[in-house]
Amino acid sequence: MHIRGDHAELVVGGRLDVRSAADARTVLHTAVDSGEGDLVLDLAELDSWDATGLGVIMGVHRRAGRCGRRLVLRDVPPQMQRLLVATRLHRILAIEGGNFTEGGTLSKP
Repeated sequence: MHIRGDHAELVVGGRLDVRSAADARTVLHTAVDSGEGDLVLDLAELDSWDATGLGVIMGVHRRAGRCGRRLVLRDVPPQMQRLLVATRLHRILAIEGGNFTEGGTLSKP
């Protein structure tokens, strides 16, 4: 897993899973704490995430809200979009660049 960027926009790549969760959490919490406005996570380079990785994202979302910020997920890969829909987290998280329709389901390409 790799994360690069600053306190306003970060690119997350590789696998966000149980092995990388602690490091990712530290980097993402630091970014939330040291910035203002939206924190954009570009996920175009993310290969996969497991339940632990998704938990990290939700924890960062909650922390951002407590800091008066908003976490925005950008370019979520299709298989991860399906997981967000299945768990209904697409209704909670701010997501841009996805294939979501107004009704909260994935549109067919």
